[in-house]
Amino acid sequence: MKKKIAVLLLAAATALSLTACSGGSNASKSGPSSSASSASKASAGKHYTVGICQLVQHPALDAATKGFQKALTDKLGSRVTFNMQNASGDSPTCAVICNQFVSSNVDLIMANATPALQAAQTATSKIPILGTSVTDYGTALGISNWSGTTGKNISGTSDLAPIEQQANLLHELFPKAKKVGIIYCSAEPNSKYQDKVIKKALTKLGYTCKDYTFSDSNDVQSVTKTAASESDVIYLPTDNTVASNTGIIKNVCLPAKVPVIAGEEGICAGCGVATLSISYYDLGYTTGEMAYDILVNHANPATMKVKFAPKYTKEYNPSVCKAMGITLPSGFKAIKASS
Repeated sequence: MKKKIAVLLLAAATALSLTACSGGSNASKSGPSSSASSASKASAGKHYTVGICQLVQHPALDAATKGFQKALTDKLGSRVTFNMQNASGDSPTCAVICNQFVSSNVDLIMANATPALQAAQTATSKIPILGTSVTDYGTALGISNWSGTTGKNISGTSDLAPIEQQANLLHELFPKAKKVGIIYCSAEPNSKYQDKVIKKALTKLGYTCKDYTFSDSNDVQSVTKTAASESDVIYLPTDNTVASNTGIIKNVCLPAKVPVIAGEEGICAGCGVATLSISYYDLGYTTGEMAYDILVNHANPATMKVKFAPKYTKEYNPSVCKAMGITLPSGFKAIKASS
């Protein structure tokens, strides 16, 4: 009897052992592989929220934002959501927008134009920030020993046109002119930077230069009237306030027959004769590619070099040239003037 009980106990133990081994084997096969699969799916399915703070609605800035969104959508598809906010030209509103982005813990902030970049810099030192349509990052961010990288949570793209070549363009078209008036907003540090550089280049070419500045859009008309009465040619840098008031400038300069050389295509389309321009859409697209590297490849914005437009195009405004009786040499691309 004892022997029979021992045999039964041994059989039961063996069965339990086989069941346990079988269960362990299945667990080892399904457990880790399921965990790895879940991790892979989580990585592949990660969703990103990007906050976009654009200073003002304007063709150049609009194009940069569209290019940025297209680049990220091309790479991430539906895995990216954009929180697009426009500050309507008001710098304090940029600060409110960027603080809201920080509160909602977005994955990245794209700051379109210098005041937006400065607001984002103040709002966070942790969330990655990319600027675009920013002329000089050293000036904008208060970095005196500028070397091409910020050393902060910030990088981006610059819309700095080759200013010396802009001066050469002005000289090519108006070699007999003597006095050049430079109109810009004194509240925009990048405009001050451009003014300093182009004045030096124009002075070397024999021109006498004078600044005509305004603090906000209320003074654009009166300042432009003074500049037009005292200048042979006017130069407009890539200035956001100027870009928002090209109609006013055109209504003063066109009747006075004072030609305008513009720093970019959008301003030229509004009131200029010619420009050496970049593609803001391409600039924004490059910014979007940088954003992808930060979000997905974990690139460090502190060590990412600020990038520039790869090419520049000679462009002219046919309607303004016709109204002023100006015939340009070959090699210029026509742009559509704004209404």
